[in-house]
Amino acid sequence: MAERFASVVDVCVLLEDSETSQVLLMERANTGFADGALGIPGGHLEAGESVLQGAAREAAEEVGVKIDPADLVCAHVAHHRNPEGKTRLGFFFTARRWAGEPVNMEPDLCAGLHWVDPDALPSTVIPYIADVIGLIRSGESFSVHGW
Repeated sequence: MAERFASVVDVCVLLEDSETSQVLLMERANTGFADGALGIPGGHLEAGESVLQGAAREAAEEVGVKIDPADLVCAHVAHHRNPEGKTRLGFFFTARRWAGEPVNMEPDLCAGLHWVDPDALPSTVIPYIADVIGLIRSGESFSVHGW
């Protein structure tokens, strides 16, 4: 009998400025993974929370905005496997409405916030995240990476 599969569940939020259509990216620092590269607010789902609750919590923890989970739109689900064979399921939500101005709530893990054009992403965006942003922009709701 095969061993049961277990995977990390990621919850991520792509914040889009409703006036400029730019998206918010975070510059990673001191994390041990992709430091210096750009990603989006997100993290691991915690026990007892829905993916909507987890995504809203991560946005509040990382960039200080309050998002009503009802305002999150599931834009993409990705099944990702890294080069070492570790897997994760990523739920990517978009948000165009939130309370508060985004600020760097974790300066020990984030070197800065950047609003960028999603159709002209900087080359320093984590490749997996850049792929997902492109897929979200093209309307693709599911992808598999690294298999």
